[in-house]
Amino acid sequence: MDYRETIAYLYNSTPVFEKVGASAYKEGLYNTLALDEHLGHPHRRYATIHVAGTNGKGSVSHTLAAILQKAGYRVGLYTSPHLVDFRERIRVNGECVSEKFVIDFVESHRQFFEPLHPSFFELTTAMAFLYFAEQAVDIAVVEVGLGGRLDCTNIITPILSVITNISLDHTQFLGNTLASIAQEKAGIIKKHVPVVIGETTPETRPVFEARAHEQEAPITFAEEERPVLNCQLTPDGLIYHTTTYGELYGELGGLYQERNTNTILTAVELLKTTHLRISEDAVREGFAKVGETTGLMGRWQKTGEHPTVVCDTGHNVGGWEYLSAQLKMQHCRRLHIVFGMVDDKDIETVMSLLPPDAEYYFTRPSNKRAIDEQKVASIGSAHGLRGRAYPTVGEAFHAAREAASAEDFIFVGGSSYLVADFLEGFNSF
Repeated sequence: MDYRETIAYLYNSTPVFEKVGASAYKEGLYNTLALDEHLGHPHRRYATIHVAGTNGKGSVSHTLAAILQKAGYRVGLYTSPHLVDFRERIRVNGECVSEKFVIDFVESHRQFFEPLHPSFFELTTAMAFLYFAEQAVDIAVVEVGLGGRLDCTNIITPILSVITNISLDHTQFLGNTLASIAQEKAGIIKKHVPVVIGETTPETRPVFEARAHEQEAPITFAEEERPVLNCQLTPDGLIYHTTTYGELYGELGGLYQERNTNTILTAVELLKTTHLRISEDAVREGFAKVGETTGLMGRWQKTGEHPTVVCDTGHNVGGWEYLSAQLKMQHCRRLHIVFGMVDDKDIETVMSLLPPDAEYYFTRPSNKRAIDEQKVASIGSAHGLRGRAYPTVGEAFHAAREAASAEDFIFVGGSSYLVADFLEGFNSF
């Protein structure tokens, strides 16, 4: 099989959560442990950092990887989902896994894994861990896929665990209270391994404290450390006023990055207490060049000017509490929003957060779980949002760009998959 055929095989022969939702979720670690045994426990050959949380774990993972790269380490990075190419999920020093490795992995191991019927994520996690070992990384930053306790990344014993925050998402798997979701995320806390908690609520903090006590794991709450005093929004990112680094420029421009940065800087200080050497210059360069260094896309990413065009992968209530506030802050003649969601998100609450004075272009990502654009438009109308429905992201964005003047602002978001469609087709729209 060539690369295209191999990816088609992976998508068509394994359950893919991004495409089919709940039926792809496999509770338990049986398949993961079997694959790990078969491959020779590759994750034991390098250090790891484990990152969980409802929102922000992608930004935190990428920025930590960028800082470690700038510090001179060879860094693996495993994240999900991808936006344009499957290979984005598995990187070493910012470079995507090679097509050849993906092909060879499937060909070499399919005789073993086909009888297991692993999920897509179980298989790609095994692939990532093996690739990092073969690439002789010094350390890998591993983002949890879903939850934590039963996530297939949870076979690692990291040098540091990070949990960014907890909000209501994936409630069908993780529970419908903040405490129950926190219990699942807290499952990544390991015996004697330090853990950083980014944000807590009265419901979640006791859960984290209890798990850390049980595991004898030193626990640090970033919101108590408060390395970020405040931040200033600029056209090109954020300037943080910090206790350790003074003014610190961050390339990522979303307002929600302030809390992520609080978590990251707290994590960096703990990493410095291990054998890792992380200079001030490494921290500054990592924050300033995270996109270039790691290939991160879709976090308040500006793709055009006159009119300004920004896309963001925020896709749940927790993310939209920040995105809506930032959209309302834009100084523009008129705001245009290309919007769509998938069916496991709380679209009603998200719609209640959206700016009422924008022009909407309701659409659907090319995903089986996408909510029909006419239904999205209907829900939007019930919330007082005016706009029209378009069957594809390309048609919706084209309509927005045709209607916008040079002084306007176009936002594309609502779902990671909608942003993926936008970025993949951007040059042809």
